[in-house]
Parts: sequence; structure tokens; C-alpha cells
Amino acid sequence: MGLVVNRRAQNMNFPELLVQLDLISRDQSIRLPERAIKTSVLSGGPVEPTRGFVLHSADYAIENSTLPVSDQIGLTITVDILKAIARGEGPDQAILALGYSSWAAGQLESELHANTWLHAPATHDLVFGLDQERKYDAALRLIGIDPAFLSSEAGHG
Repeated sequence: MGLVVNRRAQNMNFPELLVQLDLISRDQSIRLPERAIKTSVLSGGPVEPTRGFVLHSADYAIENSTLPVSDQIGLTITVDILKAIARGEGPDQAILALGYSSWAAGQLESELHANTWLHAPATHDLVFGLDQERKYDAALRLIGIDPAFLSSEAGHG
């Protein structure tokens, strides 16, 4: 399974999502902590686009619910983290991905072997620190590729 972390969800922000989930009233949405207002809602992938995944800084965890992704990043999928963010008690940084991507058994390994994917470390700055539009180029630079030298044209020898 994978999460897209550089594509904003269309017509959705975190306060509106909380209202739609009946976690807060519309009146409460204007009084949310700044961290909650700034929490990005992303299109995490085409599978189950109504299911939410919160990638967040490792300063916060819910026992038996948070999966460590790295030393700096955790993943929580319970509604409790949404409530904590709304109260200002959640992680320092978080993004909410709606939906995910998945592959059949062996498919991702095969695609990686065929160099279909480039992979970069999931650094704190890459996941949380950049504008969504700049993340792709930043990920390329992390693995030593200058995006200016990429071409959309295929070459034949």
C-alpha cells in the first residue's frame, strides 16, 4: 500500500472534513486551532477514497493504533487522531490522505525491479515541510536527480 503525499483533495479542507464527519459543528470550524486549520487534506490514491490515513510527526502516538513509518513519522487511521488535532492536542504536524494505492502480490516488486518507480527517503521535510506542488522535485533532488534534466520523450537507441 502507498499514499500519495503531493496531491490536494479537490474541494476539501480539514475543517470541512471534521464537519462532514460530525466531529465538530460548522460553528466550531471557525474556532479550530491553527494547526488543525493548516492540516492538509490530500488525495492519497484511488482505492477507498473515503478512508482516511493521517501521516504525522512522531511526537504523537495512540497506543495500539499508531504505526511508526520512520523515526520521524507515524501513521494513524483512527478517528481519535482527528479529534485530537481538532482540540489542538494532536501531533505538531500532520497530513490527512483520503484513499490509498495498492498493488497485487509481487506487482510492486516487479515494477521496482523494472525501474518503473523512483524511491526517495520519507523525510520529515519532504512529507510535511513543502508546498504540495514542490514535493515531486524535492524528492527527485533527494536521490540526486535534477528535474531540469528530465524529458517526457522516450529515447530509442
